[in-house]
Amino acid sequence: MHLNFAPLPGTQQARRGLFIDHTGTLLETPENGFLASPEDLVFSPGALDSLFHAGQNGWNIYIIGNEHAVQADLITREAWEEIHAAMIETMRTHGVTVTRSYICIDHPDESELNKRDSVYRLPNTGAMYHAAQSEGISLPCSWVVGDHTEDLVAGWRAGCHMAGVRTGLALSDGTLHVEPEIMAENLSAAIRELTADLTITH
Repeated sequence: MHLNFAPLPGTQQARRGLFIDHTGTLLETPENGFLASPEDLVFSPGALDSLFHAGQNGWNIYIIGNEHAVQADLITREAWEEIHAAMIETMRTHGVTVTRSYICIDHPDESELNKRDSVYRLPNTGAMYHAAQSEGISLPCSWVVGDHTEDLVAGWRAGCHMAGVRTGLALSDGTLHVEPEIMAENLSAAIRELTADLTITH
């Protein structure tokens, strides 16, 4: 007779999340500074392969970021939705499952159209806490990867680990003070390093 035994309490591996900033980290920043159409989508070298392997190894993948082009009325919400759909579909066709996208298009200080604050607007922590509540993600076992200080401070405030990248702004914005545990050349290098560090990720 074949018996199935449930893992003993406390022996299961914690659910881990990767919270990845979009423009400047997952995606290369266009020359004009923002994504204007799906044709502007250029993924950071090796990013899709690295995220595929991370997903295969049990990481939940989340996309975060403040979409300034919509917040500043440089593109419409409809244009952003088309760009966003193309990004998610490209990732899907490369075997990358995005658990949720928390990219925020609202800003409390911009035009009347988009003048709404949001718990998902970085450095707010809504994305991390929602993932913890919805998918049971262990925030102390999770990482935030980004090129902007607001990305990483949101992770720090939520109790996640922080990895910066030297693409995009490379943390040069100076908005907030942050000291990431990892500073990598790009997203692919960051994922390789943080998934190899078993003393931190488990």
